[in-house]
Amino acid sequence: MSRPAPDQPRPQSPQVAGKSIALDVGLSRIGVATCDPLRLSVRPLLTLTRASRRQDFARLAALVTEQEAVAVICGLPLNMDGSDSDQTRSVRKWAMRLAHALRALLGRPFPIIFWDERLSTYAAQQLLEGDEPRRGESSGEDAVAAAVILRSYLDSQNTGDRVDFGRIDLPPKTDTETPAQ
Repeated sequence: MSRPAPDQPRPQSPQVAGKSIALDVGLSRIGVATCDPLRLSVRPLLTLTRASRRQDFARLAALVTEQEAVAVICGLPLNMDGSDSDQTRSVRKWAMRLAHALRALLGRPFPIIFWDERLSTYAAQQLLEGDEPRRGESSGEDAVAAAVILRSYLDSQNTGDRVDFGRIDLPPKTDTETPAQ
């Protein structure tokens, strides 16, 4: 999966119609947001505390099914100049494992679309400023950051100003494959 240099134009990805979920992937938590099927409104859904990769992928597969999502938008932590960082490469590798796990768990390939997440946590903090923290919800900003990522992606799709940060579209599963761990 190659990616154009930061100063090169990126080809457009085909738009995925229907409900999506977005992920703000961190080392200890994953913020999750969703949109309605018409892709008009976005809302933070929840924040998953990371466990094992197997448990995380099973929980995400359950959310995909529960939300009737057609795609996962995965926040990509780029450097401020748009280049990849070690964390960017780590998220891409994690997302590839997620794609394999979703295909195994759901019985079909499931698209994962990368989207620039620069400043999404800052935007989430600004949105939450002044809000009373809810009891037991110290990590709500992760889900709000996922909502910021999803809103940015959907706005880009709606304006036709689509850029491509990469995506994963696996072929259908073969009988010889085992689930990604």
